[in-house]
Amino acid sequence: MLYLEHVSKTFNPGTVNEKKALTDLSLHLAPGDFVTIVGSNGAGKSTLFNAVAGNFYVDEGSIRLDGRDITYMQEYKRSRNIGRLFQDPLKGTAPHMTIEENLSLAYLRSSRGHAPFSRISKKDRELFKEKLSLLDMGLEDRMSQPVGLLSGGQRQALTLLMATIVPPRLLLLDEHTAALDPAAAEKVLKLTEEIVGEHKITCMMVTHNMHQALSVGNRTLMMEGGSIVLDISGPERESMTVRELIGRFRAGTGKDLDNDRILLS
Repeated sequence: MLYLEHVSKTFNPGTVNEKKALTDLSLHLAPGDFVTIVGSNGAGKSTLFNAVAGNFYVDEGSIRLDGRDITYMQEYKRSRNIGRLFQDPLKGTAPHMTIEENLSLAYLRSSRGHAPFSRISKKDRELFKEKLSLLDMGLEDRMSQPVGLLSGGQRQALTLLMATIVPPRLLLLDEHTAALDPAAAEKVLKLTEEIVGEHKITCMMVTHNMHQALSVGNRTLMMEGGSIVLDISGPERESMTVRELIGRFRAGTGKDLDNDRILLS
């Protein structure tokens, strides 16, 4: 489904600010995989997402999605098949536009990307209301209100709906619950699992929560220095504790996990 083969990326090469962000990274995701990713600050987690989403072109290696080489495909073209949520709830929506207008943009871009003069029909609006009602936040009765009036949790739930209203081939979740209060974070994560499971979306989720890393999805990756240092799934993952996971990181890298947010979680 998703193949990254020997991918490398260096920022500011040949300068004092040179940073090797990804180093000979290879990864294969099967259809329907839900992979959680943990690692220290600067481990390469967000850079991996940026490479897949097309924020920049990699220096070496190749990226394929559903058998198609997307290594040098423009970001806007990839976005028709790749959904993404960020840590900041403000990033995924237009605050001065209404809930309906935000959903319309996401829906038209994903479902009718080659028909720029498409319009939202009455049937489309009924679909929006139906999907919003599943969030159980009352947003289906507020479709004409600006998104800027929503809380962080409501806005992130709306962004999740926008990214999946037309199920993408791949969904990238970059700590999408980290900025929310505990109750909102739990609700958005539950919605995420339901939507991903219902549509069998292949998904990668960066998290700082070690319990989430082992309980959500079917596979866990740990990154360090721009490489994947641990990849666990199946019975091994099901029986693993957080303490054991941290121990495996130490054994694989020769150093302790130094992300306080991860350790405190």
